[in-house]
Amino acid sequence: MIQQITSRVTTYKAHEEVVPEGSTQSHSSLVLKGFAARHQHLAGGKRQITAFHVPGDFMDLHSFLLKKMEDGVGALTPCTVAAVPHSDLREITKNYPYLTRVLWLTTLIDAAVHRTWIMTLGRMDARNRVAHFLCEMHDRLEAVGLTKDHGYDLRITQEELGDAFGLTTVHVNRILQELRGDGLITSRGKSVVINDWERLQKEGQYNPDYLHLSQQIERD
Repeated sequence: MIQQITSRVTTYKAHEEVVPEGSTQSHSSLVLKGFAARHQHLAGGKRQITAFHVPGDFMDLHSFLLKKMEDGVGALTPCTVAAVPHSDLREITKNYPYLTRVLWLTTLIDAAVHRTWIMTLGRMDARNRVAHFLCEMHDRLEAVGLTKDHGYDLRITQEELGDAFGLTTVHVNRILQELRGDGLITSRGKSVVINDWERLQKEGQYNPDYLHLSQQIERD
């Protein structure tokens, strides 16, 4: 069933719009390859990135029920995306209880990540926020087999990190330099290696429970 509903695949270029802000969708998008970001724009053009999406993520599953999107999704890198028609999602929710619970869990975890991001933005300083994010991305990418020896490719620019954390590019650059100088990470180009996992976790006050990575769904 899953293979059937994800058979319609589209490739997007870096920075290409995947889901237009304010649009009404007839399908939901699943990332198969690449990095994408959910965002909203203010009237003056400033952008707030509200989520980063990696392979295995539904970017807009909520559009199945909400229809009109208050936010949008753009590709950060070349992305391969499967479009899952809402008609197929209706069929799943009517006839496949196990898959329905899987989709429900996906939306619950998405909401848990949003709540955690709100907490980091509201109560952590900039260095803590970035450290927390680097830990989160490691665990999310590890879950889909995209890490090696505590290292991974972070295909996200410093400007994009700034749009997510409410920071200037200069401030993001300074924080990354500090983390490198303190021996917590090594970064070269798009490659990040976490040199001291325990210290980086402590720096970011990171607890991965909100990702529910070991969550199991009972079959009927």
